[in-house]
Amino acid sequence: MKVTVCRQTHFNAAHRLYNPEWDDSVNQKVFGICSSPNFHGHNYNLIVKVKGEVDDKTGYVIDMKVLKDIVEKKIIEKLDHKNLNLDVEEFKNLNPTAENIAIIIWRILRMKIDHKFDLTVVLYETERNFVEYSGE
Repeated sequence: MKVTVCRQTHFNAAHRLYNPEWDDSVNQKVFGICSSPNFHGHNYNLIVKVKGEVDDKTGYVIDMKVLKDIVEKKIIEKLDHKNLNLDVEEFKNLNPTAENIAIIIWRILRMKIDHKFDLTVVLYETERNFVEYSGE
């Protein structure tokens, strides 16, 4: 039997939704105020879900302190209080939509979390808008 454990955290970041292949009027039409050249920000909420077998000796799926440390070191330190377009290498040529941010977070964590576990990232951009990515 598998159990899913979850770690919730948050970070603040600015971004601009923009496709450099389009002029400003097309970007404005597609992305609206989110394409402002002066950027805008969000208070993102992140839930990292790890699913696996419960270890007989520890009673854990994964040590939550270990998961916390991975998320803090690899995600929060990288993204918190950053301009995603300007400060984060992964978004130099990738539009930092919620979908793409979730995929990048998942890829970073996938390299650090044992592949015996299923991994899902849930990213809330606002209270009502969120995305979920499981590597599919």
